Amino acid sequence: MPRAAVATLTLLGLGLLSGCATSKDELMPTNGMTMQQLWEQGSTLDGASHRTGSPGQRAVDAARSALRRPLGDDAMRGQQESYTRDAANEIHSQFSRLPNPDLVMFVYPHLAGGESVPVPGYSTVFPLYNTAQYAMPGEGARPVGRTR
Repeated sequence: MPRAAVATLTLLGLGLLSGCATSKDELMPTNGMTMQQLWEQGSTLDGASHRTGSPGQRAVDAARSALRRPLGDDAMRGQQESYTRDAANEIHSQFSRLPNPDLVMFVYPHLAGGESVPVPGYSTVFPLYNTAQYAMPGEGARPVGRTR
């Protein structure tokens, strides 16, 4: 092996190994806090400590409270009722079956078996898919004639 190739491979190997030589503190500075302190800071549940927190923490808390909705909200109740099982919506399935077209195949007259028994020509019908395919709630089957 030529010396240039050995030198190139050596430098390449040293370059790859030097990528592992960074320290943990350089990559993820802790600012002197322990994991216990970080956990306690992030998991305070009382509202008073949030109000006295940093402005960023107060903004996060305000955004979270705006996204929370009470469980008794009429819109939420109506949304839950559409997924509740009862006799009325069990009759009309939420998961409609997708079309499974039938394919027609013609089998030409032929000889079959070890004794060459003549078999006349015939047509047979079979579905395109082996199993039934269902649409997700809200999805509808495509109109007849549309393929895309």
